[in-house]
Amino acid sequence: MIKRILVANRGEIAVRIIRACRELDIETVAVYAKNDCESLHVKLADISVCIGSNKLSDSYLNIPRIITTAKLYNCDAIHPGYGFLSENSRFSQVCESSNIIFIGPKAKLIDLMGNKSSAREMMAKANVPIVPGTSVIETFDEGLKESKRIGFPVLIKASAGGGGKGMRIAEDENNFQKAYNTAKQEALNAFGDDRVYIEKLIEKPRHVEFQILADQHGNVIHLGERDCSIQRNHQKVIEESPSKIIDDQLREEMGSIAVQAAQTIGYTNAGTIEFLLDKNKKFYFIEMNTRIQVEHPVTEMITGIDLIKEQILIANGINREYSQEKIKFSGHAIECRVNAEDPSNNFVPSPGKVTIVNLPGGNGIRIDSFIYNGYLISPIYDSMITKIIVHGDNRQEAINKMKGALGEMTIEGIKLNTSFLFEIMEDKNFVNSNYDTSFIEKFLINRGDQNDW
Repeated sequence: MIKRILVANRGEIAVRIIRACRELDIETVAVYAKNDCESLHVKLADISVCIGSNKLSDSYLNIPRIITTAKLYNCDAIHPGYGFLSENSRFSQVCESSNIIFIGPKAKLIDLMGNKSSAREMMAKANVPIVPGTSVIETFDEGLKESKRIGFPVLIKASAGGGGKGMRIAEDENNFQKAYNTAKQEALNAFGDDRVYIEKLIEKPRHVEFQILADQHGNVIHLGERDCSIQRNHQKVIEESPSKIIDDQLREEMGSIAVQAAQTIGYTNAGTIEFLLDKNKKFYFIEMNTRIQVEHPVTEMITGIDLIKEQILIANGINREYSQEKIKFSGHAIECRVNAEDPSNNFVPSPGKVTIVNLPGGNGIRIDSFIYNGYLISPIYDSMITKIIVHGDNRQEAINKMKGALGEMTIEGIKLNTSFLFEIMEDKNFVNSNYDTSFIEKFLINRGDQNDW
């Protein structure tokens, strides 16, 4: 049995993992960079170890130091959270060769699904609907030829990509070269790999993902869907479950396909199968995330299942005896990502010292955070500092509850995006679920004056 886990992350997800471990009576070891010495995860863990300077390569991305720390403190397992090393196949492989359990899938599966073009090919073989597109494009001429075959507009995407990096739209043949060159350069800068592939651009899509759990005994289930269509620069801002545009029949069809995809590749642990829905509700596979997601709490709120605990129990080799019929969905959940940024100034990050913190509470309101009075937010890391998750009997109740929570939240000393999130909650198109992934772009254009944020 796992008795001690090293948490190879920081921020709210590190705190979330430590709390889950505490409930399972598992000890935790936190690793941290020098500038994170006052972080909440450092204070909450049973043991905390500084492993390097403020440079990511010296700390949260330093595999040798993390593994050495895990061995030194007799850790049975490592939980990578999301981001950083969570989808690094080498890290998974080094853990395995060091007799340390990696709480996630095997390295070969991370490699298989982390490369978007190979994932597309695998899903096509598994009869999972995929967006019309190509494998890796070798030359500009080949890319242009394939784009004409698929039909403009097209999306040029980094093969090793994610998070919206290395992704460019080519509306027609005239701007293909610029989009192609930009995507390749961004891919090289972000991932050290400039390979790209091309997909048909699905116009007015909804981004809907299905949560998968798969144990080591062949039991695979889905926990319903999350609608992640409220995005800015391909980064999710608001997520909810269930999706308003999916009925029970479509949910069953998409869920079955997601389970089939996981079974085909022999997947284990938590994972997410992501789809795009077009305006006719035809769905297409776009990628699989082989880690816990930022937005996992909305699934927990409507199912009552703790996904972090499930990850640990699966990694422990326990037969979870999953049964799809036992999964019940209750009510509606929404998550808002609260960022230290200034929406009135093109969302520029707003690091600094937090002077006052007043977090909302009450029935059906959950706060996942790592800040406190006097905490210094670093400019080095992602700007998300808190997640507000609410649960209501229905979607309108959840929206009302979120508006109340956003209105109550007080965090002084830095700029926040809470007023921006509040306005989205009041927007008639959001309330009526009449939107697609371009919602925020249109919202900002229609909003005009942003000074009130």
